[in-house]
Amino acid sequence: MDIQNTQSQMRKGVLEFCILSIIRQGEVYPSDLVEKMKSANLHILEGTLYPLLTRLKNAGVLTYRWVESNSGPPRKYFVMTDQGLQFYHELELTWNELAAAVSALTQPSTSTNNS
Repeated sequence: MDIQNTQSQMRKGVLEFCILSIIRQGEVYPSDLVEKMKSANLHILEGTLYPLLTRLKNAGVLTYRWVESNSGPPRKYFVMTDQGLQFYHELELTWNELAAAVSALTQPSTSTNNS
């Protein structure tokens, strides 16, 4: 069995929630997202990030604005829409339920079962 593949799939499963968690805090430039993810030890390639941002924008979860740059082309800054905030809160509830369930299953049981 390939542990790296399983680890990769686990990370992909929480990627969208993590990206939205960062954007929920305020407007963000994609390379800043990459850096924040990297600092949390969740590495993401721009080739993975940009399609995800586009999908979320097309779904109405994100919007963006162009900002002129002194050092090159204009930059696209992403922000969450009202619909995106609702979507995020649903994901957050799901994450909290899932994390609690996984924790309950992976922590040693404190009760004894004498059946």
